[in-house]
Amino acid sequence: MNLLAIETSTHHLSVALLTGDACLKRSEFLANGGSDRLLPWIQALLAEGGVTLKQLDGIAFGAGPGAFTGLRLACGVTQGLAFGADLPVVGICTLEAMAFNAGAERVFACLDARMNEVYVAAYVKEGAAEFNCVQAPAVMPPEQVEAPAGVWTAVGDGFASYATTLQARFLESNAGVMPTAEAVARLAVPRFARGEGQAAIAAAPLYVRDKVALTTAERLARGGLR
Repeated sequence: MNLLAIETSTHHLSVALLTGDACLKRSEFLANGGSDRLLPWIQALLAEGGVTLKQLDGIAFGAGPGAFTGLRLACGVTQGLAFGADLPVVGICTLEAMAFNAGAERVFACLDARMNEVYVAAYVKEGAAEFNCVQAPAVMPPEQVEAPAGVWTAVGDGFASYATTLQARFLESNAGVMPTAEAVARLAVPRFARGEGQAAIAAAPLYVRDKVALTTAERLARGGLR
């Protein structure tokens, strides 16, 4: 299977080309922007892999949650390429991609959502590239974070941003585990194989949060500045 994957939900932007089990990829940490990187990266990967866009079996993208601009970027590029080449698409939850990269059986993913909140979800591995979501993606203040009962491998930059608050609930964590395009691609393989690919128009962000800013009263209530 030949798949292209795009992951831009955080500052760690990446694209990947999966051809069989081999994976070609490009990535960069960018504090701002990155839209100028994606198409050149994709063109370079297709050339390196000897694959044309029309020879792909589909395009996978990191659907979110994550940065609003980044999610729209991934969806927009995915839709444009998929429309042009008549390819199916699959969206992969950012937090599930983090669970894949954790390399563990039971993963609690925690991503910094800014605005004194985190995105969280919990997954139990069920196959080489399949997870059962046992705590659905949600956004909340770090003080409200609770994992399901049991032992969990805790990952994500939320544990760096809110270490003092979260360390009492999670004695060990790896804040360096983040979503990547390769993880998105590998998680998408069984979904495409089952025929779960959708039309390009269906590519949509998984925002989880429905607002991009807090009111002054909300910021003050969370200990922020006026």
